[in-house]
Amino acid sequence: MMSQSIQILMVEDNPADVELTKEAFNESKLSSSLYVVNDGEEALDYLYKRGRFADVDTPDIILLDLNLPKVSGKEVLTFLNKDKNLACIPVIVLSSSEDSVDIKACYALSANSFVTKPVAIDDFLAVVKSVEHFWVTVVKLPSDKK
Repeated sequence: MMSQSIQILMVEDNPADVELTKEAFNESKLSSSLYVVNDGEEALDYLYKRGRFADVDTPDIILLDLNLPKVSGKEVLTFLNKDKNLACIPVIVLSSSEDSVDIKACYALSANSFVTKPVAIDDFLAVVKSVEHFWVTVVKLPSDKK
């Protein structure tokens, strides 16, 4: 188990999904911190440390919704993919979409996984917990942290 806290950036405009994700993380015993922004523009400001995000830590993992206001999830992926400093951050797309076109597009833009959000609350919680477990305890993440 990692002793270092994992910083997770969640980009999600649905307050109910944010609350369920927070609940799943709070129930977890894993060492992770969840930061939430509500649209793609805020995500880019966060990642590029602009404005009110000037002093934030670069996240270790990004949970990204696709259908976002201002800047879409696919556009965020495009920015990440083109930036060598951000391209190594694992991106887990959490979307209500099951469209094969969306799924292929996200993988083409270097998403690390695509997870369709379940409709049932218990299933949603289970999915978030499994995503967190895999990405926080199983996978070795790139990090500048010592």
